[in-house]
Amino acid sequence: MNIDISISKVIASDITELVQLVNSAYRGESSKIGWTTEADLLEGVRTDPNTLLDQINQAGQTFLKAIDSSQKIVGCVSLLNKTDKLYLGMLTVQPDIQTAGIGKKLLMAAEDFARSSHIYCIEMTVISVRQELIAWYQRRGYHLTGEKRAFPTDTKFGIKKQELEFVVLEKNIA
Repeated sequence: MNIDISISKVIASDITELVQLVNSAYRGESSKIGWTTEADLLEGVRTDPNTLLDQINQAGQTFLKAIDSSQKIVGCVSLLNKTDKLYLGMLTVQPDIQTAGIGKKLLMAAEDFARSSHIYCIEMTVISVRQELIAWYQRRGYHLTGEKRAFPTDTKFGIKKQELEFVVLEKNIA
């Protein structure tokens, strides 16, 4: 399956549609249609309108969205400029089209954005037990740094069903 998309920056009026997309891709029964679900690891929502709006308005933050031919948002990615690195997060694709190459296109757009910002290293964190997802990033040139980070204890990020931690992946894009 190949879906034509365009990629552009998120604007405030996209919040409602983005919250629905992100939550449907990561949590609850709807997320189990795709392969990026966290439903077996976490309960609750992945994000809410206020949190997402705060994140979008954060200094150095850019959100990109993938829009299909019907003008529906079918994917997104969060990019945070950390001066010497670009932190990539919340890479999301609508669950029923997660094998259509949209994630790869968003990842390439993120790398292009980093280069245009003169940043040549992208960093991300992935829940350590998400081996299939880690492998997907590794096939795209990201490597494990050996660094681990604690999973947030604030339940606004979800209610853990087991102990979780993040691993850090990076890619040099120079």
